[in-house]
Amino acid sequence: MLFFSHNETTVVPDVHLFPGHIACDGASESEIVIPIHGDGEVKAVLDIDSPVKDRFSPEDREGLEQLVKVIEEKVSWT
Repeated sequence: MLFFSHNETTVVPDVHLFPGHIACDGASESEIVIPIHGDGEVKAVLDIDSPVKDRFSPEDREGLEQLVKVIEEKVSWT
């Protein structure tokens, strides 16, 4: 898992080259992390690891960001 410190999607092609990466799976080679917003702030993240380096394409990013938009519309954080 990335140490998530900013408010934008982060794609990491090689987690072994990313400073601050915290491995939650020893097989992880690449990762995508997308913030999930509620009430104007980041409430959670969608964090997907892959055992394949450079796994996440621009199309993957776009599709996952659309999924997060649905989550943001449907989840009540109160």
